Amino acid sequence: MRVNTAEQALDIISDNEIIWCHSMAATPYYLLQSLAKVALNRKNLTLLQLHTEQSDCLNTPELHGHLRQRAFFVGRCTRPAINAGYADYVPAFLSEIPKMFRSGEQPIDVALIQVSQPDKHGWCSLGVSVEATRAALQVAKKVIAWVNPKMPRTHGDAMVPLSRFDRYVEFSAELSPHLPAAQNTITGQIGQHVASLIHDRDCLQLGIGAIPDAALACLGNHKDLGIHTEMFSDGVLPLLEQGVITNKYKKKHPGKTVTTFAMGTKALYDFIDDNPELAFLDVEYTNDTAVIRQNPQTVSINSALQIDLSGQVCADSLGTKIYSGVGGQMDFVRGAGLSEGGRSIIALPATASGGAVSRISSLLSPGAGVVTTRAHVHYIVTEHGIANLRARSLTERAKALIAIAAPQFREQLARAAWDDWGLHL
Repeated sequence: MRVNTAEQALDIISDNEIIWCHSMAATPYYLLQSLAKVALNRKNLTLLQLHTEQSDCLNTPELHGHLRQRAFFVGRCTRPAINAGYADYVPAFLSEIPKMFRSGEQPIDVALIQVSQPDKHGWCSLGVSVEATRAALQVAKKVIAWVNPKMPRTHGDAMVPLSRFDRYVEFSAELSPHLPAAQNTITGQIGQHVASLIHDRDCLQLGIGAIPDAALACLGNHKDLGIHTEMFSDGVLPLLEQGVITNKYKKKHPGKTVTTFAMGTKALYDFIDDNPELAFLDVEYTNDTAVIRQNPQTVSINSALQIDLSGQVCADSLGTKIYSGVGGQMDFVRGAGLSEGGRSIIALPATASGGAVSRISSLLSPGAGVVTTRAHVHYIVTEHGIANLRARSLTERAKALIAIAAPQFREQLARAAWDDWGLHL
C-alpha cells in the first residue's frame, strides 16, 4: 500500500519486533529519520544491519529501551554506540548472514529497504546493495520500502516486485556518497607492491579505500582482468573504461563484473544504472568459497589493523574496541587460496598514530580479533615491501614480517621475537 509519509509507512511496526535495515549506500536513511521518532512510541525494537550510512539519528539516549541496534559490521554511525555498550556487534562471516535469516536462526519481522522506481511490469530493484537484504525479504513478515527515483536499477538478484511491499513511500533523494580516500606516498607505495603481485587474467576481489584505489591505479598495463568481489568503488571505473577489466577468462559469470554491493560517487552510481555488464548477487553466493574457487587466478586484496609475528591478522578491532567487522575477508582469503593459481593479499600501512605505533607487532593487543588465521594468510604488504608467509615456519614468518615493518621498530620486534616466541632470528 502506498502512503504519503515515512511515519505512515512505519506505523505497522509493533513492540518487540526485529527489523532488518538495507545497508551500505542503499541505507534507507529517509525511513530511519522517521524511525527515530516512531520508535519512541514502541518498546524493545531491534534493528539488524550491516554498515549503515546517515543513521546517526538512532544514537540518541532517548531511544534506550525503545530501539537497540545490532550490527554485523560496524561503521562510523554505529561504532560509538557499540563501544559504549548501547548497541551490539555480532561477529559473523558475511557469507553466512543470509543463512542465519533463511534458517530462522536469526528471525526477522520487518525489512526496511530502499529501492528504485518500478518498471512497467511492477518490479523494483534493490539497486546498489543486494548483500543479505535479498534473504531478509524472503523471510520478513512485513516489508516497508522507500521508493527512490535516484536509486539505480541493477541486474542479478536485485529485483523485487512492488506487490511484496506492505507499505511504501516515494521520495527523491541522492544516494549516500562515498568519496575516494586521499592518496599519499605511503598508499602509493603499497599500491605499487600490491600491483606487482597481480598477473594478467587474474580475477580480483578488493575492498574500498585508499589502498585498493592505489593498487587499481597501477594496473593500467594489465590485460583481461576479472572482478568477482563483494563490493567495488570508483577505482574500477578507469580499468573498465580502458578495457583492462574484461572478465573474459572467468569460469563463473564470464563477461560480467560480479558483486553484491557498491559504494562511491554519483559517477559510479550512473555507471551502474541499468548496466547489464554488472551482476549484483546474493552475498551467500558471491562469498561462497565453493563459488570463488571456481575462477582461476582469484586474488583477494584486503586490509588489517594489526598483524602479529606469527601471521595472525586482526581486522575488526583495536584491542577490545570494535572498529569494523569480520565481513568477507575470510570468505575471499580462503576462496582465493583454493583457486587454481590464486593468492590472497593483506595490505596495510606499517604504522599507525602518525608513526608512533607499529601495526606489525610481536603479539596482538589483548582482545584483538583474529579475522584471518595464520594458517590462511599468504602475502602481507606494507609500504616497505612484501612478505610471503605461505609454507613458512614461525621463524621465517617473523623474519619476513620484521623486514617490512617500519625501520624504527625492527630491532624492538627482533628482541620481542625471542622474548615472546623463543625464536632465534
